[in-house]
Amino acid sequence: MAVAPTGAGQSRLERRLGLRDAVVIGLGSMIGAGVFSAPAPAAAAAGSGLLLGLGLAAVVAYCNATSSARLAARYPASGGTYVYGRERLGDFWGHLAGWSFVVGKTASCAAMALTVGAYVWPAHEREVAVAAVAALTALSCTGVQKAAWLTRTIVAVVLLVLAAVVVASLTSGQAQAARLDIGADAGVHGVLQGAGLLFFAFAGYARIATLGEEVRDPGRTIPRAVPIALGITLVVYAAVAASALAVLGPERLAGAAAPLAETVRAAGAPALAPIAGAGAAIAALGSLLALILGVSRTMLAMARDRHLPPALAAVHPRTKVPYRAELTVGAVVAVLVLATDLRGAIGFSSFGVLAYYAIANASAWTLTAGEGRPPRIVPVLGLTGCVALAVSLPPISVLSGGAVLAAGAVLYAARRTLNGR
Repeated sequence: MAVAPTGAGQSRLERRLGLRDAVVIGLGSMIGAGVFSAPAPAAAAAGSGLLLGLGLAAVVAYCNATSSARLAARYPASGGTYVYGRERLGDFWGHLAGWSFVVGKTASCAAMALTVGAYVWPAHEREVAVAAVAALTALSCTGVQKAAWLTRTIVAVVLLVLAAVVVASLTSGQAQAARLDIGADAGVHGVLQGAGLLFFAFAGYARIATLGEEVRDPGRTIPRAVPIALGITLVVYAAVAASALAVLGPERLAGAAAPLAETVRAAGAPALAPIAGAGAAIAALGSLLALILGVSRTMLAMARDRHLPPALAAVHPRTKVPYRAELTVGAVVAVLVLATDLRGAIGFSSFGVLAYYAIANASAWTLTAGEGRPPRIVPVLGLTGCVALAVSLPPISVLSGGAVLAAGAVLYAARRTLNGR
């Protein structure tokens, strides 16, 4: 029997999303700006082992997605692993999962917004980024179905752009299969670090779970939607990475500021470069919208349990969305966009999300067969993979991510002390 979401009736959300909507939201979260930006830093780390890193990231993502889907079917409430950790491992682990998600993904929101600004109007990227945040926050406050409709449109456009890039690259005379060979530069640590950076591009499938309270028939819909969205994303990413490697090679790909635009130029199709740039901006908008939806729902769940200010648990009586949480996310992201350089946001976000999924896998391990437990190897591989990828990230990402987790633990202890008084 699934556990109902906590909180008063006025903070309950309505189930308006079907299977297609859930898959599209997952795709909009994964097939976003990451596919346009993550291959370059991942190639710098993994070298010719880039595709190995992609495969490893996909295996960890599959385990995480399977564990998350089984948990979401049992606990179809907003909050994702915050709820699973709380119910299966205890209050502290739920708090730490929610904290990791909110902080890491808020930084990702700012990174996506800055990506929009960089492609649309580089000379005024921060102003454009703030405008994008404001517009999408306003849209998300009008209702989740409208947000799902826009995400569907964005996904269709981005897939068309990526298909054009792949076809132009692989059919050009510049593509060489020998560039896909794995050489001596592909060390174990480099491949692990590349996988950790590429995991940033896969991490959006959790958005389906964090919207669990708004999905119709979640026990059936979520376990189907997650693997479908992840499978489509893996095929797309493998095709894009292979085409970029075949045309540029690992060294040139590692140094590309705009990897896919550089790929089509090198393939002899310079007219596609601005289209690839437009696709990157549109993809970043899709990711930003999905992130706002996911972070606000986790904030809603944490506010219900007073891990965050209870006022954030308010749900609008007409649109049935957590509008105060959404407005708060938008405001914080706007400040970050104006005040922070987020060039290292991919690594920082990856660390936080890997910590989040480590807790999800540990939670899935505790499920019984009657509760829909996945095969035991799935949470074991997922947990081990999350830890291995997290500690292999660039040192600054590990240090800053560890500091964020410590701050979350201190906040939890302070809250417990105050409540005790």
